[in-house]
Amino acid sequence: MSKINTRKLESDSTTGFGTNGRDSGGRFYNTDGIPNVRKKGIGFFEGISWFHTMINLKTFHFILLILFGFIGINLLFTFIYLLIGTDHLVGIRQGGPFEIFMEVFFFSAQTLTTVGYGRVSPMGNLAGLVSTLEAFAGLMSFALASGLFFARFSRPFMHVRFSKNVLFSPFKEGKALMFRVAPFNDNVLSEVEVKLTLAIRELENGKQVNRFYPLTTTVSRINALVLSWTVVHEIKEDSPLFGFSEQDLMETPFEILVFIKAFDETYANQVIRRYSYLSQDIICNAKFQVMYHPDPYSNSTILDFDKLNDYELVGA
Repeated sequence: MSKINTRKLESDSTTGFGTNGRDSGGRFYNTDGIPNVRKKGIGFFEGISWFHTMINLKTFHFILLILFGFIGINLLFTFIYLLIGTDHLVGIRQGGPFEIFMEVFFFSAQTLTTVGYGRVSPMGNLAGLVSTLEAFAGLMSFALASGLFFARFSRPFMHVRFSKNVLFSPFKEGKALMFRVAPFNDNVLSEVEVKLTLAIRELENGKQVNRFYPLTTTVSRINALVLSWTVVHEIKEDSPLFGFSEQDLMETPFEILVFIKAFDETYANQVIRRYSYLSQDIICNAKFQVMYHPDPYSNSTILDFDKLNDYELVGA
């Protein structure tokens, strides 16, 4: 059971998650910021947003999908050409089955991309119809792929990384929870704001309910995120974690929801990132090591991401 004194704290009802703890399971947000929700009861294709799926695919997977899609379309039309007969294709070099297959495949690729070198050409209405349909499919697929490439390249995204752990450490006269965030590309983030929410399941009148409590930070807004930023929640009397010992933190299942908002000067747009920490991500009595230092000539500052998660133990 939670040690949080709900009589002194007001739960936040604006998180978008339900309050009945029996109706939800697992963490609320994954570490990639995507809500941990799966949809059921709708059609497979209806439940898929193809645009969002393609946009959110990892770059390697996206390129592989485009490549396999290109090969798959060519193979489909290759078999169609073979089905209607290679005698409808002028210029096909004679040879074994594999050589003929490759000849037709390359002709299909040239038609799909509208390159059309001219050595092989369709003859007759049937082959002409198939090549026309393939050229149209090529125009449509390349227009779609180009749009997706541009959307992936140009969409606003907050390029920051979070520390793997949250530290529970001595701070001033008491204790504090802290984690670290840092930008990893050349985008300049300004007017950066952070909001923390403690999500915990409690027993209320014999029922398990979800409660969400705001966690105030010592600094909730900075002018620009250039180097690393250690976000600190000081555990004072107004904190929902006030009175928690190290053992309480480790044994009480909860989740810290992180919401960061900033203005990206490159995109000239607002960007948002979400993250999530669980209670097992907490390291007690530790502090982060500095992750930036001057270069050998002291002409610039080096932000070393190899040290993003580095910490050292301190006295309790």
